[in-house]
Amino acid sequence: MRKAVDYRPRKAFDLVSEALLDTRVVVVNGARQVGKSTLAERVIREHPNGIAKFLDHPLTRSSAEDDPIRFIDHDGLMLIDEVQRVPDLWLAIKHLVDRDPRPGRFLLTGSARLLSLSSLPDSLPGRSETIELWPLSQGEIDGEPDGFIDAAFTHGADIRAEPRDLRRKDYLERVIRGGFPEAVTRETSRRRQRFFQSYVDDLVSRDVKQVADIQKAADMRRLISLLAAQNGGLLNVSRIAGELGVSRPTVQRYVEILETVYLLRLVPAWSANTTTRAVATPKVTFVDTGLAAHLAGPLTDVSIGGLMENFVLGEITRQLSWSDAYARIHHYRDRDQHEVDGVIEDNAGRIIGIEVKAAETVRSHDFKGLRLLRDRLGSRFLAGFVLYCGSQSLPFGDDLACLPISALWTTPRP
Repeated sequence: MRKAVDYRPRKAFDLVSEALLDTRVVVVNGARQVGKSTLAERVIREHPNGIAKFLDHPLTRSSAEDDPIRFIDHDGLMLIDEVQRVPDLWLAIKHLVDRDPRPGRFLLTGSARLLSLSSLPDSLPGRSETIELWPLSQGEIDGEPDGFIDAAFTHGADIRAEPRDLRRKDYLERVIRGGFPEAVTRETSRRRQRFFQSYVDDLVSRDVKQVADIQKAADMRRLISLLAAQNGGLLNVSRIAGELGVSRPTVQRYVEILETVYLLRLVPAWSANTTTRAVATPKVTFVDTGLAAHLAGPLTDVSIGGLMENFVLGEITRQLSWSDAYARIHHYRDRDQHEVDGVIEDNAGRIIGIEVKAAETVRSHDFKGLRLLRDRLGSRFLAGFVLYCGSQSLPFGDDLACLPISALWTTPRP
């Protein structure tokens, strides 16, 4: 087993452990360097007959390629790390679990969205569960409950956050640090920058080539830089294609690849019958704000706004992976330029609206988009929050309130 350094407990640990009780194959997907292997090894330690195999070792990988069936022959739980490196293992696993449907047979990890990879010969419908592991949340870093989503769907706008001694500069420090465990443990900005640069280099030279045949790595690097400049804004494929001198389909394909390897997360647009003027373009966010800040270069008021929004939407995305509320996050913008940064909708159609302000004060005007949604949606609108860099929690009319951004991770689950 590999030794974990400065391990922080992950919320996903319980999700994986629970899934193994009734599911044959559990897949932990996520970006490289988010702690998938460390998490999986800690799960394996709870299984006395569990074994781990790491496909980044050339000899282990060669064995798996030579005889996949024999490679997976084991009576207990088997961890296979970086399973996308040997696609033929997928069929071998399917063959085995079809004939022996006991739960808890395989724990697989991958640094790409495995079911999106064309190299995989088949999926495992009804046999597997996928759990996404994101960079560390602020609650995981600070040992806080990370309960905002469940509290909002339970209590609506009546949440009140405990004051924290955090101001705009403190939030910016968290944004620039990001959530990669390796970056969090590095004590200086200079050392983090070296980590981020190496990360991008490895991503383009290794991960991207694993999932697609990219002929011009320089175009991919330029695309990543352009997307960092658009962080928090709508994806403008035509403009990017013009700046790169490539076709729109090429840009769209490259963006899909960057989503597959967990560099980007496009936030889909939200619309409903009552908001027919909604714009359908997705919003650009990065999986890690520290990496996004590194790529964006010197901070400006515009880039800080986009990074802070990315930070908040990222924390919400992490919470949605373990919250009791089954919900998804979108953004809303219409042709009249009304917008809401985050629209969280649960399976019952209830809506929580989120607006992000990279400032220490809030004005009534900041609730304009949230009021629009509230008035159009009626009873479906549960609550709207402006999350900002100040410290007070205050009501702003029916179903509306402002909260400090720290409420995302300090609010207890109900």
